[in-house]
Amino acid sequence: MINQQEMNSITQVDEFAEILAAARRMQQDWLEHGLNFVHLYVEDVEGDWLETWGDDEISNSLFDSIKEFLVSNDDVALKIRYCLGDKPLFDLAVNLEECLRISREDEKASAVRDILAAYLDIYDPNLLDLANNLLDKLL
Repeated sequence: MINQQEMNSITQVDEFAEILAAARRMQQDWLEHGLNFVHLYVEDVEGDWLETWGDDEISNSLFDSIKEFLVSNDDVALKIRYCLGDKPLFDLAVNLEECLRISREDEKASAVRDILAAYLDIYDPNLLDLANNLLDKLL
């Protein structure tokens, strides 16, 4: 019993020592590189992460609404599910969410049409109409 407690204590001390060493390395990098040390620890420091902070929550609600629509009894959803067959709705919902992030409306409709064509394994001249109807329902 005492040996187990001693082992737990040693493990905790070792973990603490590793954390402390990492903090010291970070502090040393800060002293050596100044604010540029951030580039050593953050992958996309120059990206738009600050501007898009919180978009994941919006995205999750969009994704949830897409999933809810695809399982609904709406005529467009029923047609999509019928054509989809046994393919998973989840994958289609993920790709539709990406399409809905496109800012230009004409590109958005084309992207949705292309996704539907790929997932539904059909090429129908009315597919663009289906894509536009889907966009109308989702937006």
